[in-house]
Amino acid sequence: TPPKPPQDTGGDLDFDEWIDRLKNRYEILPERLLKVACQRLKDILIEENNVQPVQLPVVICGDIHGQFFDMLELFKIGGQIPEKNYIFMGDFVDRGYNSVETLELLILLKVRYPACITLIRGNHESRQITQVYGFYDECLRKYGNANPWKFCTEIFDYLTLSALVENSIFCVHGGLSPDIKLMDQIRVINRVQEIPHEGAFGDLVWSDPDDIETWAVSPRGAGWLFGERPTQHFNRLNGLDLIARAHQLVQEGYKFAFTDPHKQQQGADDGLLVTVWSAPNYCYRCGNVASILDVSETGERNFRIFREVPASASAVPPRQLVPYFL
Repeated sequence: TPPKPPQDTGGDLDFDEWIDRLKNRYEILPERLLKVACQRLKDILIEENNVQPVQLPVVICGDIHGQFFDMLELFKIGGQIPEKNYIFMGDFVDRGYNSVETLELLILLKVRYPACITLIRGNHESRQITQVYGFYDECLRKYGNANPWKFCTEIFDYLTLSALVENSIFCVHGGLSPDIKLMDQIRVINRVQEIPHEGAFGDLVWSDPDDIETWAVSPRGAGWLFGERPTQHFNRLNGLDLIARAHQLVQEGYKFAFTDPHKQQQGADDGLLVTVWSAPNYCYRCGNVASILDVSETGERNFRIFREVPASASAVPPRQLVPYFL
């Protein structure tokens, strides 16, 4: 039998109470309160820039993909909000079995502590993709109707496209676009829409770095593969030290690309760009570790590695879910 939709006992939305209930009792919001939370969130997101400025210290996180229990572990490793500031670089939902809990906790934290958490749009924050990869079905299963999915996907349209940490670290879900040389070109994009298939907006959430010189067609069917030269140009023109992005599974949790031509001494932890991946044992079967990038007040970078927690490792698929790896 499918789970019963959460009971609405009336009353206002108490953010502290529901953050606690989600974190400690794994209770999801009743539909009416989710609608209230999304409305409040929209009012906050509409004020944010397409390149949202963020101050140090900050913890930068990659894809979560509905792995709620691993995200709770992530907060234990990185520190709790509001003591720490966070940037999540998209793909909060799909593939994992707890996208509803994951997204609702992030929504509640963002409304309660708007200055402490920045949520960037990933390619999975879209109506089309969530209908294929799990979030839509999960909403139906947990609520008995599609309204919660509609409230959430409407919020996706308001999510910012990127973040800029102290004018030196540029955070984006996917990567670069041949249509964008300067960050000002990102600032003028109309972001309140479903992710377009082509053009600058789509490229930001779909592109990947690759061991090439310039640009190549992406095997994903959207975005581009971008090489060392466009990355050097983008960083130089915009005065950046580093691009941080997510979007690709990394077995070791993080991976640098493109050595910096201006640095005399290159280490393994050096490059113009880093991929950060924050879903350990992705899809409950990939065996990878996850990481978060902790940047101190002085700009010192520390990657914190973590593994899946037992609650996540023992996750079983809902019966009607098609396995992803056929």
